[in-house]
Amino acid sequence: MTQTLDAELLRAVGQSVEAQLGLHYPPARWLELERGLRGAAKDLGFESVEKCARALVLARLNRTQVYSLAAHLTIGETYFFRDPAAFESLASHILPEIAQNRQGHAKRLRIWSAGCCTGEEAYSIAIALRLAIPDLDAWQITILATDINPRFLQKAALGIYGPWSFRGVPDETRDAWFQKTADGRFEVLPSVRKMVTFDYLNLVEDVYPSLANITNAMDLILCRNVLMYFSRDQLIKVVGNFHRSLVADGRLIVSATEGASDLCTLFEPGQIPGVALYRKVAPRPAPAALAPPPVLVPVPPPEQLPAPAEAVRLPPEHATDARRLANEGNLAEALAACDRALAEDKLVAAHHYLRGVILQEQNATADAVEALRSALYLDHDFVLAHFTLGHLLLRQDRPSDAARCFTNARSLLLSSPPDAVVPESDGITVARLLAILTSMEEALA
Repeated sequence: MTQTLDAELLRAVGQSVEAQLGLHYPPARWLELERGLRGAAKDLGFESVEKCARALVLARLNRTQVYSLAAHLTIGETYFFRDPAAFESLASHILPEIAQNRQGHAKRLRIWSAGCCTGEEAYSIAIALRLAIPDLDAWQITILATDINPRFLQKAALGIYGPWSFRGVPDETRDAWFQKTADGRFEVLPSVRKMVTFDYLNLVEDVYPSLANITNAMDLILCRNVLMYFSRDQLIKVVGNFHRSLVADGRLIVSATEGASDLCTLFEPGQIPGVALYRKVAPRPAPAALAPPPVLVPVPPPEQLPAPAEAVRLPPEHATDARRLANEGNLAEALAACDRALAEDKLVAAHHYLRGVILQEQNATADAVEALRSALYLDHDFVLAHFTLGHLLLRQDRPSDAARCFTNARSLLLSSPPDAVVPESDGITVARLLAILTSMEEALA
């Protein structure tokens, strides 16, 4: 295929794609960009690739266009246990060390596969966890797997793969964690599948860390073979967000070939040969400044002093503290702060919602449901409470009740502008939450 689009038009399209998807297309990759546009033009109903390109330049991409472009511009080339050295280190060093550090604390572990493609990495992480931690069933495990390509996510959630996804994987390893299907493919075992949650997330546009999309308080983030597609500015932004999404002493693993080491200055490099591992270190306290010498101010006589003003006591920001502590992974302290906020005022729906989200992260599902119902009793238009309650009811195997919650959430979202920010969502827009809701409703169906 030869390049047919005008260079200036391709430059403008590349700038639009970079701003909204983070994907960087220098002139050397314009042919690749045009190839992706040709596929997207057919999906989006344009008569020609040029009309599609000009439409993308003149208007901001809507959600359908983002989905289509992402499907045609991202590469789904991955396989199980890609980079064996990284997974060997994960199972034998990194995960056991994190688990050991949790001795005496809550047995809770949160991992994020950012840019998970068709799911092979996320399921490989789940298998590595089962190999690394003998008493894993006693742990509360979260494996979040996100991608910008909805077609990849559909395949990942299905959990069925052909032989090409197992290249380099010993047959005994494959047979231990997968069952063969009638058509000769391999389906991940239910014990592994249930450990992973797949969701759409745009690393450039979406808000994280956030309680609303469970990107907070991560112990480990893997983002491999993704950062190479970003511009330097976008890469700095994404790495900074990853840093905020990790707990203190959390780890970030990237691909050794991505050249991101100079951008990970917020982290301390790991010491495992062949693995691009970075550790989030606690900030060093600034040296105490020398106090300035006291200034002597003459005191006026009593008759010249103003009358004492009535003391004003500002209430402590317990809810703000609770949200901050939850984002840092300190769930017990976060719940205590939330309870203090409720003790001051039990009629604030947002406090009950926050309590429900914290309880959800503690795996106290029944108590979380009760807290969310209290939030909705106080404010029936609380869209995030409807949405989160539906998610929890799904976990309780109550699909019809969950469907009602999702219907309520959709109705409320459709009554608001798409670019409006959903209350209590840390910045998630109505359009974004609608997209998440659609994916959950499809899974429910």
